[in-house]
Amino acid sequence: MESWIFLGLILLIAYLGKNSSLLIAGAVVMVIKLFPFLSQKLFPVIQAKGINWGVTVISVAILIPIATGQIQFKDLINAMKTPAGWIAVICGILVAILSKHGVNLLSSTPQVTVALVIGTIIGVVFLKGVAAGPVIAAGITYYLVTLLNLSFS
Repeated sequence: MESWIFLGLILLIAYLGKNSSLLIAGAVVMVIKLFPFLSQKLFPVIQAKGINWGVTVISVAILIPIATGQIQFKDLINAMKTPAGWIAVICGILVAILSKHGVNLLSSTPQVTVALVIGTIIGVVFLKGVAAGPVIAAGITYYLVTLLNLSFS
């Protein structure tokens, strides 16, 4: 019963915070939970593979501008001619390294998940953040580029 209350609170917070991603995620988990035979099979798979699926979907979204021709080699070359472009590359590398260690921490210390979930919910709902790795790299880049008063042109 406690898990239903917890999930219900997350849905309520997501609704009040107008966060559709968290609202949909909470609703999907609750619907799957309604069917014990389904949740016994799906929950372990989603828990084990879900982060990788999410990263794959985000990667697809990031590659779409290349596929549509919005981003070309000349854009990459031009970005690499600027300090802001190099900061973006470095931030991408740092986030990838931090993510590797984060995944290792989650697998070796599952109890940290509770604190991370609470922090993510607070950041997403109340501070209008977004829970996504490449977006974190872009955010770090934004702050560094702004702090150093740089641009990509």
